[in-house]
Amino acid sequence: MTHRARHLVSTIAAAVAMIAMPTLAQTTTFGKADTSTLAKIAQANIAEVEAGKLALQKSQNDEVKKFAQTMVDDHSKALIDVQALAISKSVSLPTEPDAKHKTAMAKLKAAKGSTFDTQYMKRAGLADHEATDRLLKMTSLHAKDADLKALAGKMLPVVEDHLQHAREMSKKKI
Repeated sequence: MTHRARHLVSTIAAAVAMIAMPTLAQTTTFGKADTSTLAKIAQANIAEVEAGKLALQKSQNDEVKKFAQTMVDDHSKALIDVQALAISKSVSLPTEPDAKHKTAMAKLKAAKGSTFDTQYMKRAGLADHEATDRLLKMTSLHAKDADLKALAGKMLPVVEDHLQHAREMSKKKI
């Protein structure tokens, strides 16, 4: 191989490497921490959808049912976004609530009447949204992957709205 041919081959190899670098960078930026965070975000949405469906079945309070329907609708949409990001990053996500949320759901299933409404709003309305709010804020600040940061930023105003709504309802002693 002539010097000119070797130079041409090495130039082409360098060009291919430069073209491939952004793709390589995109796949390597989604590390363990971002994968774990995305799974937590999925869990939060799965739990809200499940708890909301339960509230739609059990609650006798129209305001709680309206809140629950909003949770099912908004968190189902958010879960679709989370799943799309996971697919694009080749990340496997949970498909059902984790042990902590299953335990909480079992307690909710056992509750009746206004006790159910109070527990649902305290747990799914306030506590879970407070935790998700913190998670999304931390993710938008500290995630390494830009797409994960963007997803957290997109979800945060919706979660903040849910949290505010839950706080208002809890002041009414629902």
